[in-house]
Amino acid sequence: MDIEKINSGVLAYIGDAVYELKIRKYLISKKINKVNILQKESINFVSASSQADILDDLIKKNILTEKELHLVKRARNYRPHSKPKSTSIKTYKKATALEALFGMLFINNNETRIDEIMKEILR
Repeated sequence: MDIEKINSGVLAYIGDAVYELKIRKYLISKKINKVNILQKESINFVSASSQADILDDLIKKNILTEKELHLVKRARNYRPHSKPKSTSIKTYKKATALEALFGMLFINNNETRIDEIMKEILR
């Protein structure tokens, strides 16, 4: 599938689900067995501000490939149809870019790369 032809918002839509599922699996593996605690812990990874910080960290550490960076830049320029309520537009766009990255990797069936990036995030 040609990722360049897929709207960044669509990539972020699927990437959000992939990323959240990976985070939930990780938290459950930590033997957290109360839903309210799982929800509170997940905020450290899935809030827009957390995702923006995670993306900045991945970029700073040179974790992403050129192709991945290209997608991230394209996704950061995506114009959402609604404005975020609890964060700045800059933070929201970075979070969207991280989700789009996971969407691209998922659509390309690149589970190995998803796991590599998740390992870095969860370090």
